[in-house]
Amino acid sequence: MLRKHRYKVLLVLVLASAVWFTQPIYLFYAYRGKAPMPPFGLQDIPEDNQSHQVLYMPGYQKAGEEAIAILQRHKTQINVPAISAAVAIDGEIAWAGAAGWADISSRAPATPQTQFRIGSTSKALTATGLARLVDSGNIDLDTPISEYIKPLPNPNWSDITPRQLACHMSGLPHYRENTDLLGLYRSISLKTRFRDVNDALSMFDGSELLFEPGRGFSYSTYGTVLQSAAMQAASQKPFLDIIREQVLQPLAMESTMTETEAKATGRLATFYWNDEGRQRRAKPWRKVDLSHRLAGGGFISTSSDLVKLGSAYLDDQYISPKTRSIFWTPQTLLDGSVNSQNYALGWRVQLRNPQDPETIRKANHGGVSRGAQSWLMILPERQIVIAVNINSNTEDFWEFGSVSKQLGDLFIKAKQVETSI
Repeated sequence: MLRKHRYKVLLVLVLASAVWFTQPIYLFYAYRGKAPMPPFGLQDIPEDNQSHQVLYMPGYQKAGEEAIAILQRHKTQINVPAISAAVAIDGEIAWAGAAGWADISSRAPATPQTQFRIGSTSKALTATGLARLVDSGNIDLDTPISEYIKPLPNPNWSDITPRQLACHMSGLPHYRENTDLLGLYRSISLKTRFRDVNDALSMFDGSELLFEPGRGFSYSTYGTVLQSAAMQAASQKPFLDIIREQVLQPLAMESTMTETEAKATGRLATFYWNDEGRQRRAKPWRKVDLSHRLAGGGFISTSSDLVKLGSAYLDDQYISPKTRSIFWTPQTLLDGSVNSQNYALGWRVQLRNPQDPETIRKANHGGVSRGAQSWLMILPERQIVIAVNINSNTEDFWEFGSVSKQLGDLFIKAKQVETSI
């Protein structure tokens, strides 16, 4: 009898362990639409669109009214709980607005102060910190990271440079290509808290390189994580302190922080799944910890803070013209060809003249996170910066991001009128 009882206890423990191990895997695929989503927890997205806006430049009042109407329409079209946007002109915020709901169950409206996960737009933030370190001489873009990080967790990384990490030419894997099996599981379960960027290297330090550094292009958030470790080692101070001291504090980006910090502000949006906009009902995203990808996809911000970040690139006193030109130049492979995405250092850029990095038409970065999407776009020739955020996902990224073009056209015309008066 006692033996049978022990077998039953052992069976229960085995089954409980199996559920504990496999549940995050199932939910990972369910939230990605690859497995049936459990039906509980769904809430109707309210049809009424609460909206709030702040006008910082009185001359753009009419444009602001049209902009908030654009946000309301776009929110309905793409079927998201909330959308936020901001526009900066000539280095200053001109307008910020939001429509919809930061939290459905409490009917808390989204406002310009609502914080969102910004996903890979974090890479532009990290690149800005790197640019400041380059300007100050604290790091060299072409010095192998083995000169900074000692010892390196993976000897195959020894010849990789900060430049290659910032432009995705290092050969490091992205999430799916990661052959470090424990790290791969952790990137699916998203339960592990990392308090230091060096600890996060354990997510992929057992993985093989996809190619010899500089020989190819492969987008990799883990590359940005390793970049943050190199920045930390070169500066001899924690990565977060670098970002705070070099970016957040000088630019008064008071709403940009880690998600752990944001949970204490009372302004963090709830992030939702609604089958990429296919359903009128939504459920809060499962609890996840994105600390392992902080530098490349884990920051929290607002649209207003993001346009401050973009505007900083138009200020020669903040980033030198020489360094800005380097960071906005599409990078070339060792064979001399420009990479397939026109990726520069932490930014994607469009040039009017591919041979002249000063003819930048647009510099941008987007981000997709769990229950959130983000877009930051700089129009240097117009001295206009636009940021947009939502608290769910769309099937096609540009379904969401296309609203930035509408806002851009609106404020370009408004600026022409304002400057002609």
